[in-house]
Amino acid sequence: MARKLLLVCGILAALLYVAMNALVPLLWPGFSVWSQTISELSAIDAPTRSLWVALGAIYAVLLMAFGYGVRSCDRRSRPLRIAGALIIADGVFCLFWPPMHQRAVLAAGGATLTDTLHIAWTMVSGMLMMLSIGCAAAAFDKRFRAFAVATIVLLVAFGALTGTYAASVQANLPTPWLGVWERVDAGLLMLWLIVLAVALLRRGETTAVGIAEEAAKLGGHDHWVPPETSVAFFNAHRAGGDARRVRAVRPRVCRRAERVQSNDGRRRVASVGPSRREEKP
Repeated sequence: MARKLLLVCGILAALLYVAMNALVPLLWPGFSVWSQTISELSAIDAPTRSLWVALGAIYAVLLMAFGYGVRSCDRRSRPLRIAGALIIADGVFCLFWPPMHQRAVLAAGGATLTDTLHIAWTMVSGMLMMLSIGCAAAAFDKRFRAFAVATIVLLVAFGALTGTYAASVQANLPTPWLGVWERVDAGLLMLWLIVLAVALLRRGETTAVGIAEEAAKLGGHDHWVPPETSVAFFNAHRAGGDARRVRAVRPRVCRRAERVQSNDGRRRVASVGPSRREEKP
């Protein structure tokens, strides 16, 4: 249950960020979402800075919680553990994001170290998220990997398109469509967070961790379940989505599990086939 709540945090984080981009600009008269960047909403002396920073802190905490949920989904899956760690790191970066100055200040030569750090933070955050996308995709099937590759390609494309406006922002020149391209890029990232969270929630008890928790509920012990049992459960879950089929596999998997003594002295669960009591004469 706790793991599911952590995964839901990914969906909440994405929805919160979308709401921030839709509602916060309304509090700045004259702000244009079509030609101004998201970062300008939290710029130094911007009228929306305090609200954006407060909501951004909530977003960062939700993102870190989601990363921990991804990391704990399947402890035997290295790609998911790495992806979760990268998402947590990105959440930390978001929590301490340096602000930029407003365009008029930049054009007057008032740029300081915080503006340089703001650009560096943007690049590092983007790299962390794209790496997390690649790592998480390795834990899923080909269709999900194709979606991940398409997401990365579009993120790079729209990110590069947004970068072409950098000189115009520094000189306080018109930047038509800049806000659109940047928000499309951010929207793709939020879509990825939602898709990843839903995919992991749908996997649910089909992972080795989920099977172990189910066995613990039935047997009253905390056992380890080998990957082959979770694969059997996962394949049954994917076969047409028939809930009755999944329920039929679950007890069979549990019946085929017997406690054995491991080399390190701890009692674990291993798949050893039907017990002698279940064998037919």
